[in-house]
Amino acid sequence: MIEVGFPGGMKVEAKVGGFSVISDQPTSAGGEGKAPSPFEFFLASIASCAGFYALRFCQERNLGTDGLKVSLETERDASRKRIARIMIAIDLPEGFPERYREAIVRAVAQCPVKRHLEEPPAIDVIAREHALHLEGVII
Repeated sequence: MIEVGFPGGMKVEAKVGGFSVISDQPTSAGGEGKAPSPFEFFLASIASCAGFYALRFCQERNLGTDGLKVSLETERDASRKRIARIMIAIDLPEGFPERYREAIVRAVAQCPVKRHLEEPPAIDVIAREHALHLEGVII
């Protein structure tokens, strides 16, 4: 479970797995601009997942990772006010074996965050009454 709280201003704090992730809004949207926005975290999760798969691909084959980089760019659809395309680019290290070029692309394409976007789960939003939680018991 991820629990979300509101530490002040436009900041939002998500507690997940013993960690806190703080987001903020840019100053143009009324925030302080002191942290990435939730949408920027969403994009960062795609890029981070892709990066992990690229890193593991190289590590599992004892390939050097100096110069390995993954970047994410977006293309906007202004009429729909949303992102129309996400592009993930893998900058390969110098001397990266040509025979692995297509394989690393396939490996990165297996990133679960990317795959969940391609076949998204249903997302239900509900409102529930405030419950008092005492020692794990809902009263």
